[in-house]
Amino acid sequence: MEAMKLVTLLFTSLVFAGSLALADHHKSGWTSLFDGKSLKGWTANPENPDSFLIENGHLVIRGPRGHLFYTGPVGGADFKNFELKLQAKTLKKANSGVYFHTAFQDEGWPSQGFECQVNTTHKDPKKTGSLYAVANVYVPMVEEEPFVVRVDKAGAQVYRETPPSTDGKWFDYHIIVKDDNVVLKVNGETTVNWTQPEDWKGPRNMPGRVLGSGTIAIQAHDPDSEVHYRDIKIKLLD
Repeated sequence: MEAMKLVTLLFTSLVFAGSLALADHHKSGWTSLFDGKSLKGWTANPENPDSFLIENGHLVIRGPRGHLFYTGPVGGADFKNFELKLQAKTLKKANSGVYFHTAFQDEGWPSQGFECQVNTTHKDPKKTGSLYAVANVYVPMVEEEPFVVRVDKAGAQVYRETPPSTDGKWFDYHIIVKDDNVVLKVNGETTVNWTQPEDWKGPRNMPGRVLGSGTIAIQAHDPDSEVHYRDIKIKLLD
């Protein structure tokens, strides 16, 4: 019964993603988190700090696994309810991600917070616009029988024939977190509209993926991945 309840909740949130009417916030109140010139306000963990570069006004992620955490003064680097906007561009077979409600750690994949996936043609079928391992935009990289939505150990999967992003082209990423609801938009299209169930304890093997508060982090995934970011800004909703 509980499993069926979770499937129903996820199916409703994902398939009818456009049904949520969020408050119409004023255009003011946006604060830049990235100056385009330096990593001021950001701290790379010691795992592979050289994976994070500034080139031509962009934040370039190129190199082995590491994470760049926002540690600046905005919001005390501890965000609960907010809107985050940025532009990203993937290169061929690249993988990255934007974390929220996370916390600094020296190495490894962040154990706290949620990842908003950035991936157009990497082998992982969970593509840009996914709330990773919770509500996924699923584009199989090998031939697979199509489906509408399914739930498995990797979370809820919504099938698409093509990802919402394109390698080599900038796309707009809009992340909205308000209380128990997360909305992800790619180029204005809602890809995920997920409401955390009352009895949610995080996905299997990821108990830290529970809404709370924390900072923003950007992921370097592997040595063969290159992703560019720019125009990173936040609006606090509290």
